Amino acid sequence: MTETRAAAFFDLDKTIIAKSSVLAFGRPLYQGGLLSKGAIVRSAYAQVVFMLVGADEAKMEKLRVAMLQMIKGWNQFEVAEIVRATLDEIVTPIIFGEALELIEEHQRAGRAVVIVSSAPEEVVRPLGEFLGADDVIATRPEVDGQGNYTGELAFYGYGHHKADAIRAMASRDGFDLSECFAYTDSVTDEPMLRAVGHPVAVNPDRDLARLARDEDWPIMRFERPVHLRDRFPGRSGTVLVVGAAVVAVGTGAWLWWHLRHRDSA
Repeated sequence: MTETRAAAFFDLDKTIIAKSSVLAFGRPLYQGGLLSKGAIVRSAYAQVVFMLVGADEAKMEKLRVAMLQMIKGWNQFEVAEIVRATLDEIVTPIIFGEALELIEEHQRAGRAVVIVSSAPEEVVRPLGEFLGADDVIATRPEVDGQGNYTGELAFYGYGHHKADAIRAMASRDGFDLSECFAYTDSVTDEPMLRAVGHPVAVNPDRDLARLARDEDWPIMRFERPVHLRDRFPGRSGTVLVVGAAVVAVGTGAWLWWHLRHRDSA
């Protein structure tokens, strides 16, 4: 008899992380000359708009196109050099203690833990490895032979694409989706929540809170941020510094559009 396998799929920003994993890089990228003041102002404005009225497909597509044009030609190694100096401060951000405890609970129960985010894979994967996640699903950019962004995406980790990737992973790894869990803060992740048997809204936006009530889905509140170095005293921030160049690749690229109202990493 084949043993049933299950997984817990976690959104990143505002679910595991108490703030945007990408917007935090605005200051060092501006100081490094990759972002203008205008780009930072526009991204801040977009953040406010999405917090007030939400992020629909049309808004996200508009921002995605603008982002791709903005970052075309950027060199991933130049971005890496800028981020390297601020990695410990920014890529090891404030983490919800409740999220870490829940991750550990799923691991003790024998479930795989997967981080699913529209943030770039180069941010999400190292952070996922540091947290002990088994795998990640994240946006993947295209780069040319010189490491420059082509202005295209190999995979867009947003909306129904997340659900499609979860189903593909379940088929590949033998997960029983009816026994799987999914956690997110945004209604844009409704397809991801509907893909599993145990959907959970975490710190939900207004529309997701309404949907969760209508569907009788559990709602959780994460309110206790901790720093990774405090939560895992045996792991210093230098663990991530070893992979700084990898983590930084493409981070600034998502400053505009990774506003789910935030993964984010």
